[in-house]
Amino acid sequence: MLKVAGGSLAALGLTAAGCGSGGGSGDGTVTIRYAWWGSDDRAKRINQSIALFEKKYPKIKVKTDFQPYLDFWKKFNTQASGGNPPDVFQNAVGFLRKYDEKNVLLDLSEQVKAGNLRLDGFRAGLEKFGEIDGRLLGVPVGSNSMALVIDQAVFEKARVTPRPGWTWDEFHAALATIRDTQGRAGDSGMYGVMYLYDLYLRQHGKAFFTDKGLGFTQADLTDWWTKGYAGVRSGLYSDPKRVAQVKPKSAVAAELAASEFTWDNFTIRYTSEGKSRYGLAPIPTTDGKKTGQYLGSLMLSGSKRTKHPKEVAQFIDFMVHDPEVARVMGFDRGVPATTAQYEAFKPSDPVAQQIAAYEKQLVDTRVLETITPHPSGADVCEAAFLRLAEEMALGKRSVGDAVKQYFTECATALGS
Repeated sequence: MLKVAGGSLAALGLTAAGCGSGGGSGDGTVTIRYAWWGSDDRAKRINQSIALFEKKYPKIKVKTDFQPYLDFWKKFNTQASGGNPPDVFQNAVGFLRKYDEKNVLLDLSEQVKAGNLRLDGFRAGLEKFGEIDGRLLGVPVGSNSMALVIDQAVFEKARVTPRPGWTWDEFHAALATIRDTQGRAGDSGMYGVMYLYDLYLRQHGKAFFTDKGLGFTQADLTDWWTKGYAGVRSGLYSDPKRVAQVKPKSAVAAELAASEFTWDNFTIRYTSEGKSRYGLAPIPTTDGKKTGQYLGSLMLSGSKRTKHPKEVAQFIDFMVHDPEVARVMGFDRGVPATTAQYEAFKPSDPVAQQIAAYEKQLVDTRVLETITPHPSGADVCEAAFLRLAEEMALGKRSVGDAVKQYFTECATALGS
């Protein structure tokens, strides 16, 4: 959903002003508002977790609100514009600088110093994920990383076995084998996945974003999209018209492709959508070693306008550290971010077990790097990347025109 959010959000202005949020009562009970995006199933799990929190903190009541992704951010903008955002809310890295610049986010560092929020016990350095310029603007609740989801049955029939450290040349040779022996495109179309291109750039000593703008040149993107366009024409990648026709179903589950790059915790969707067996494969490399990977995460952030920063911090602390919460949430928001929660939830289904094993392998082999905080306007750049890549693949734009248009739109979005 992050891929389609930016265009709708870009037009919404936002300045934080006015009164704070939250409430209190005569008996000392405090009410805080918590908002998130997600499905009905996530809402059910979160409400169960909140019941556990309110049992431990009987003087803190939590009023909840959830929406689908785009609706969440539209409502959040309206609330924040009126100076009344929720006290605590679900957040993502692409929005940290954007809302920090608009004076919306609470610096949780003071609550850490006060002992209301613990930053110990996080896995793989995740406690730094929501930190910008020395300020703690978000706390991770789960982790995920980019992976290659594969149709295992197709890969086995084609006698293709992905392995850690395989190169991009080996990956594309595998796609050709699948195309030639199984009559199916090898991949759904990697050219439009911004986070995959970020890994590719990192393998070459760059990154998609710097702190203030884009970290690559027009020549870099021209090379990437030229290869993508060629892959579509040669049948290595799925026909984008057919991929669009089956949405929201994935191209892999629809049997249009044998693999697809996505976040590892999204693997669960393929089992529910498709009829085959699906698994996780390693990210291809340039040199056989460096993958460029990092752990991403959903986060919890607080409102700078809240009247109850202590209670907000206590709520966040509970949601990221309490073992029982992990048993309720499972991998809904990714692999639990803290060791206590990671060890508390033991997945029983094969897909969740694969996700846990995949991330453990990433940590154990020390391939993980630190993510570059996205600049304000990154969400707009991500939406433009997906849209223009698709137009290029469909032949609606030349590669050169798509690249030029992309840099023009990003210059406006990033103020550069």
